[in-house]
Amino acid sequence: MKEITVGIGEYKVESNAILKTIGLGSCIGLAIYSPVKKVGGLAHVMLPSGSNNGNAKYANAAVRLLVEELEKMGAFRFKLIAKIAGGAQIFKQMNMNILKIGDRNIESVRENLSKFGIKIISEDIGGHLGRSVYFDTTTGAMRVRYSNGEELWI
Repeated sequence: MKEITVGIGEYKVESNAILKTIGLGSCIGLAIYSPVKKVGGLAHVMLPSGSNNGNAKYANAAVRLLVEELEKMGAFRFKLIAKIAGGAQIFKQMNMNILKIGDRNIESVRENLSKFGIKIISEDIGGHLGRSVYFDTTTGAMRVRYSNGEELWI
């Protein structure tokens, strides 16, 4: 099975592939999956919202772009599900709300998925550790690898 890297602010939609993104701190790894069509997408979301310029840097754009691409591949919006990981507060000493980008990213991803009627079925969010995610588009399984070497399946 092919393994495809999703860079910062990017998204990919594939079937029969492992989509991976590395170095998630306050960023969110957003996976949207069609269990019926066995196709899924992964985005590396950096910020809560912003200009909609065709990349997945912002949560609002990432959700829309993934849904549109999945629909082009035959998925039905009302049958899509999501998994999210990331949104950490890496710098523990920064307590000003404006700097809590991880929390704001989590909230924005949730809001934007809700607008499309997509349910989050599993998540691993917050905390103080960085993460990398590996999303299997054939099964919908997501492996989360922490910066300390531990792993979790969600």
